[in-house]
Amino acid sequence: MNKQMKKLVKCSIVLCTVFILTGCTTQLKDSKKKAVTNPVTGQVLTKNIFCQPTDKETVKKYKENKVHVDELQKCDQLTLVGDEYAGIWDTIFVRPLAWVLVKIGSFFKNYGAAIIITTILIRLATISITKKTAMQSENMKKAQPELTKLEKKYKNKTDQDSMMQKSQEMMMIYKKYNINPMSGCLFSFLQIPLFLAFYEALNRLPAIFEENFLGFQLGTTPMTGISNGNYYYILVIILVVAASYFSMKLNSTASMSKEQEAQMKMMTNMMIVFLGIASVSLSTGIALYWIINSSFTILQNLWVKRSREKNA
Repeated sequence: MNKQMKKLVKCSIVLCTVFILTGCTTQLKDSKKKAVTNPVTGQVLTKNIFCQPTDKETVKKYKENKVHVDELQKCDQLTLVGDEYAGIWDTIFVRPLAWVLVKIGSFFKNYGAAIIITTILIRLATISITKKTAMQSENMKKAQPELTKLEKKYKNKTDQDSMMQKSQEMMMIYKKYNINPMSGCLFSFLQIPLFLAFYEALNRLPAIFEENFLGFQLGTTPMTGISNGNYYYILVIILVVAASYFSMKLNSTASMSKEQEAQMKMMTNMMIVFLGIASVSLSTGIALYWIINSSFTILQNLWVKRSREKNA
């Protein structure tokens, strides 16, 4: 398990290094180094967009800050490969994802639908990994009574021999219930680059943040929507918080002591509060991705749980 952990840590370090060194979204800033926002949606504009915006106010803002948007491709004509090499992160992750979003959006004539469909396609492509994560959670819950008994057995024993014996017995329990602690972490590591790639792809496609979906403007933040008197944008915040809460709750394990469980509960609550605050300033398009992604996790975990109960 130690070797697996070391490999996973090394992979995550390499992934983060690639992301940091090979390009990311750049904010458009004016001569005073202040972020430029769309006056209607409140969204901070991205400098290194992939294609031309069509909104007149947005085009005006770009031209005022010396970005030659007329030289860019039209969004519905975006190619899979750019004219210039922009780094591994852009070339392998962000631009292909943006291209898929554009193609699906053009086909369905709606980029809100494109976000939903692309999110589902990504989750279906990674379902083998996410299913293992959900199964590990259920297996850990079944093993909980024996793990609790083991903790009580070695509660006051801190010598090296006892610790080694405890570790061996724990591994036997893991083997009995087909538990691999590392496989449960895979989706957590996979989730981060997926979210970052989606976040960048959405921010670098003007066609998306100029689009409307079910009465919501995808580029508008809930903060801007509410400040403009459109109080229904509160629903975006509520859905982000609710989807995140149930996703985390269903994905949690029961293999913890009461003290650990209390700490985990506190961390989960803090995370929910953080996501709620963050969702206020995220564009509705990003929030839509998060809601669909979390909802998929909820449905998948419920399906795995019921399948386990039928086969028990």
